[in-house]
Amino acid sequence: MSQEKVLIVEDEENERTGLAEVLTAWGYRVETAADGVEGWDKIAQWSPSIVVTDLKMPRMGGMELLERLADANTRQVIAVVVMTAQGTIDSAVQAMRIGAYDYITKPIDTNRLHTILQKAGELLGTKTELEVARRKLRDSGSLGSLVGASKKMQEIFRLIEMVAPSTASVLITGASGTGKEMVARTIHELSSRRGKPFVPINCAAIPETLIESEIFGHEKGAFTGALERRTGCFELAEGGTLLLDEIGEMPVGTQAKLLRVLEDRKLRRLGSKVETSVDVRVLAATNKVPDEAVARGELRNDLYYRLNVFNIHMPSLREHKEDIPDLVQTLLAEMNAKHGRRVATVSEAVLNQFNNYSWPGNVRELRNTLERAVIVCEGAVVETKHLPPGFGQMAVRQPANDPDAVRLGVGTTVGEAEKMLILKTLEATSNNKTRAAEILGISLKTLHNKLKEYGNTTADAVPGREE
Repeated sequence: MSQEKVLIVEDEENERTGLAEVLTAWGYRVETAADGVEGWDKIAQWSPSIVVTDLKMPRMGGMELLERLADANTRQVIAVVVMTAQGTIDSAVQAMRIGAYDYITKPIDTNRLHTILQKAGELLGTKTELEVARRKLRDSGSLGSLVGASKKMQEIFRLIEMVAPSTASVLITGASGTGKEMVARTIHELSSRRGKPFVPINCAAIPETLIESEIFGHEKGAFTGALERRTGCFELAEGGTLLLDEIGEMPVGTQAKLLRVLEDRKLRRLGSKVETSVDVRVLAATNKVPDEAVARGELRNDLYYRLNVFNIHMPSLREHKEDIPDLVQTLLAEMNAKHGRRVATVSEAVLNQFNNYSWPGNVRELRNTLERAVIVCEGAVVETKHLPPGFGQMAVRQPANDPDAVRLGVGTTVGEAEKMLILKTLEATSNNKTRAAEILGISLKTLHNKLKEYGNTTADAVPGREE
């Protein structure tokens, strides 16, 4: 039986009284308020740990009450659960952006409410663990499996600490190899769901014909080859966290079904007539620029809005090179344990090469480079000879007849040289702009802006796919 204090803020007397009776029977200590003004006063006087509030009320609604709590910046940990009608889901999403823990639609599903309150109670213990994580962060510049003392990484850590205890969906963006899955795992580990499964699924790695079955599951006989029932990723992640990596690669039809699951928290396996309730926190990641993916029709606007309750953008490694020494030591320790080696550090010459390199593959490329070096290194220090052949060479002499060579005559302006290099790189990548941006060491947004400056030249020079 819980002894947590719950304040119910609801202007409809019958609903307020009925909820109070149900929560009291569950073992909660309950107080009620008829609107936000009375609720604000009772929060100050009674100090509840959980507030369940309606959004639409006279004098002061639930949104304003939530904003006051956020502005108060009190040390008291309060989990706010908002109640909303089916037609005002957008308001509930906005409330979660402000700081609400979760929302529930009316008429209230008491089983769902019971689950939310139990998890909200677990949030209190999670906050204590976050304090431990913050101390670790201050001492060693790390959070979970993420490493970095730079301003950019410190801001990432701050955002993770802010969003982890809630149930809000998070959209993690950034180039390939920047550590988006590590961010998702850290959010999971710092949430009240940490004892439940973390299930990552790469939408780009699954054939379009199988992705719905992988995500939602199927019944026996649902389609040719469905010889038995299959549990989908949502059900595998029950009570925990589901990461939909490369969400922009998910077929648009599947995105529509995903949106319904996110809003109703119920799914239907392929071939089934029965809906199954699911309790899963959904995180999504993409290496695309979301607004551009929406404009191209690759990502549904309504799904983007629903997933992007909270956004975390991972910087490319070249944007926080000051973290390379710490990353190197962390990765060396990981590789030593993996391969049974005792490599202590890298030489100054290696570190200089690392600092001068653009790292188009980001932290993943750094990891792979160090793993190879640890395997071939026979001593305690990684030297330049242990790096991959040709590593760090910013320019390679090419034969005069090499079709990939970019030849610049005397008098070529910097702008012209830049344009030639960009177009040649796009041609070499079959107009794969994401890959071209990585090779050039610029963001995809910068590449698109450059191409816009060049007008229609690229359409004729480098035909092919957008990404």
